[in-house]
Amino acid sequence: MARKLQSIFLIGPAGRLEALLEEPEPPDRIDRAFVVCHPHPQYGGTMHNKVVFRIAKAGRSMGAAVLRFNFRGVGASSGTYDAGRGEQDDLRAAMQYMQERYAGIPLTVGGFSFGSRVSLPVCCGHPTVERIIAVGTPVNRGDDMSFLERCGCPKHFVHSTQDEFGSRSNMERVFDMAGEPKQLTWVEASDHFFSDALDALEDAVRKALG
Repeated sequence: MARKLQSIFLIGPAGRLEALLEEPEPPDRIDRAFVVCHPHPQYGGTMHNKVVFRIAKAGRSMGAAVLRFNFRGVGASSGTYDAGRGEQDDLRAAMQYMQERYAGIPLTVGGFSFGSRVSLPVCCGHPTVERIIAVGTPVNRGDDMSFLERCGCPKHFVHSTQDEFGSRSNMERVFDMAGEPKQLTWVEASDHFFSDALDALEDAVRKALG
């Protein structure tokens, strides 16, 4: 499938947000708008992260227009890190952009690590999100995840079997607590970053989008 890639800036609550937008070339159809969020800004997370790229690639293969963007203070995005609070507003701005650009097309949100932790509460409170794909959710941090009990947004968790930031027992506990509909896919990988299992990760995300 031929693609076109554009480097763009969105208007965010703290100023501009640097982003990459990928769309199918006509006459290929766009079946879904897909926003992908990157890992922790204070540990080198950007929209160019290898896991984020693979999540986006899975979306591309499923006929989605895919938006990756840098949270505030990352790359050429304005603002400064806000411990996940302002980053939720950045995501809302990205979602609004995609909903306006692709009116009437289902919206999906994906996030890796910090990106999944930012995405989950936003999507759970957003009635028009078709589904969220939360990859490598950092459940060892002890954050309050009780909001998931009331979350009716379809949730697809994808997790490494050897995630140092989210043990299997903690991930299963969070998953069991979450409201339906939900799905949990384990990927046999050696670490949080799916270093030896990126193809398997991409395939898991593709199936979650299906």
